[in-house]
Amino acid sequence: MADVVESMATHRPYRPALGLDKALEEIERGWGSLYDPLVAAACLRLFREKGFQLSPQG
Repeated sequence: MADVVESMATHRPYRPALGLDKALEEIERGWGSLYDPLVAAACLRLFREKGFQLSPQG
């Protein structure tokens, strides 16, 4: 789950960052089929309710 969010939300050499919102939408889309429901719920809660942020890369 962490890899999905980080890889989508941050810049890659082959594409610009898609952003955190797109990454969280992907988690919601794959909830229960691609991603474990408990892990997906915890991930979404961390970002949306607890205000967790990805640290800037530098």
